Amino acid sequence: MDKHTAKQYSPLTMAFLGDAVYSELVRSMLVLRANMSVKKLHAASVRYVRASYQAAAYDLILPVLSEDEADILRRGRNAPSGSHVPKNSDRDEYSKATAVETLFGYLKLSGEDSRINELFEMIVNKVEI
Repeated sequence: MDKHTAKQYSPLTMAFLGDAVYSELVRSMLVLRANMSVKKLHAASVRYVRASYQAAAYDLILPVLSEDEADILRRGRNAPSGSHVPKNSDRDEYSKATAVETLFGYLKLSGEDSRINELFEMIVNKVEI
């Protein structure tokens, strides 16, 4: 899909896809790092997908984004989340996490898998758990 068409999707629809893309990357990374029980894999994955971690990822990647990518990130951050904010997060963290998922969804729709991998590697190598 071309970028213009991908931009026509709502931020929350892109975030819906981006959540799956991001979660799959986290799960693959953890499985490839060590063969461990599903319980341990789940506990490890939660640390990477929680809103506070993704909010830190937002702050890390923002300076390296293209103008189009930063625009998508902004749209995701400003998307209405209603009254739902996870219990272990605040509204700002949740908005930033949604923004990261929106960007990953947009990049997936646009066929930018190499950019997804580049950003994901930056995130997991530099954001502290």
